[in-house]
Amino acid sequence: MDVYGLIGNPVEHSLSPPMHEAGYEALGIDARYVTFEPAPDDAARAVEGAATLGVAGLNVTIPFKRDVLEAVDPDPLAERIGAVNTVVFPDGGEGGIDGDGTDGDGGGTPRGYNTDAAGVTRSFERHDVSLDGTDAVVVGAGGAGRAAAFALADAGASVHVANRTTERAVELAADVPGATGGGLDGLAERVPAADVLVNATSVGMEEDATPVPADLLHADLAVLDAVYTPTETRLLREAAAAGATTIEGAWMLLFQGVEAFERWTGEDAPVEEMNAALRERLE
Repeated sequence: MDVYGLIGNPVEHSLSPPMHEAGYEALGIDARYVTFEPAPDDAARAVEGAATLGVAGLNVTIPFKRDVLEAVDPDPLAERIGAVNTVVFPDGGEGGIDGDGTDGDGGGTPRGYNTDAAGVTRSFERHDVSLDGTDAVVVGAGGAGRAAAFALADAGASVHVANRTTERAVELAADVPGATGGGLDGLAERVPAADVLVNATSVGMEEDATPVPADLLHADLAVLDAVYTPTETRLLREAAAAGATTIEGAWMLLFQGVEAFERWTGEDAPVEEMNAALRERLE
């Protein structure tokens, strides 16, 4: 039996175990998905310990996504984003693949990936939204914002990053090819002309609030809100009322997990079964 897992602190409310185990069951893979909660400064040691114990693959969440960089060989996208959320060990488990797409050889440095970027692009694909040639606005310059900005730019979008602290938006934009950055006051100009909008902040999670005024939203917009609890945020409600295409954060959560599943197992993930398990826990 292969063991996959998640390291984070805290992890007790993670939705990843039921989602991944539904995937293993659907494909008849003999595997379990478990959670680990290392001390906040023990990310690298946790990865090394997992490798020693024969864990087949790891997901990584807050606060370890940057810290594990020192314990893995990041692929180019994860290196550019500056964060890893998926670790593939050289052995890769029963069906796993190494970082270069070949069978693992049983030795070497674990490979690190950032599947949050795929979570963004695959969410738009699921909703038949083409990103190439679009004007995109990303609200937020934290970890989710970085992943979204790189994902959109790599898909062919022109990206503008808006953040409460303008300097952070400008710094992120400097790392993303062709991107621009500014404060939230620039949304009044950017959003009405945009094709794509991503909320990569936590606004809307704890209270019925939105980072984007409703009067800026329009019918030609596709809106992804990274917040997945609640599944329907105020931003998405107001976007739907404006006639926009709306994409719940649960899709981003699902597809980052789907991407990790496929890297670990070398199999096409059973997306519908994994989605059903996730939605059951979100209800």
